[in-house]
Amino acid sequence: MTYIYLLINIAVIFFPLVLSFDKKVHFFSKWKFVLPAILITGLVFLIWDLLFVKLNVWSFNPDYIVGIRFFGLPLEEILFFLTVPYACVFIYECLNAYFPKDSLQKYSFSLSNLFLGLCVAMLFLGYNRWYTVINFGFLLLVLAYVEYVNVQFRLMFKFYRAYLVALIPFYIVNGYLTAIPVVLYNNNENLGFRVGTIPFEDHFYLMALLLMNIYLYEFFKSRAVVKAIV
Repeated sequence: MTYIYLLINIAVIFFPLVLSFDKKVHFFSKWKFVLPAILITGLVFLIWDLLFVKLNVWSFNPDYIVGIRFFGLPLEEILFFLTVPYACVFIYECLNAYFPKDSLQKYSFSLSNLFLGLCVAMLFLGYNRWYTVINFGFLLLVLAYVEYVNVQFRLMFKFYRAYLVALIPFYIVNGYLTAIPVVLYNNNENLGFRVGTIPFEDHFYLMALLLMNIYLYEFFKSRAVVKAIV
């Protein structure tokens, strides 16, 4: 039972890793862009995670982790920020390879404005709850930056498409983590609304995690193109 969270991490990355050598996607050739994106984003989210453990926003059930900790965080939680982003960026690249048209790009700006409005509303609604405030505050900043400030990648339609598909494994994996539960939430620090066993905020935690990884991934790819031209 103590290996449950570790096995979930392995299951999350197993198929994306094996399928990284697919001839059409050729994802393994992009590892040099994926890895720095994952490491930088992972560092940010690990600091966030550590803060939330200290603030008792969430904790981890000792019955389902191996007991190895770094800076107070279980090994499995650290691996989570490697396995999940890798799988999500893999989904993003697969969709781009097999469905390259972006005819719905024109609607992504309106969708971003809708999510930005939701972030502001949630900040007012949950202003005294740590998870709600930090989660929606961070998403607000990242989303506004990518959509309004750094617009050259035109990635938002592709991002929303990948996010929508990523919600399928998200409901399976996070549903399992919260149902057992492996992760224990302090409901005084969130809105208390759940989709099944999954806190409402988790959906937008995934959005922020995925958006930061994909933005950095595209950033590192664009730098390599510029260097090749020069």
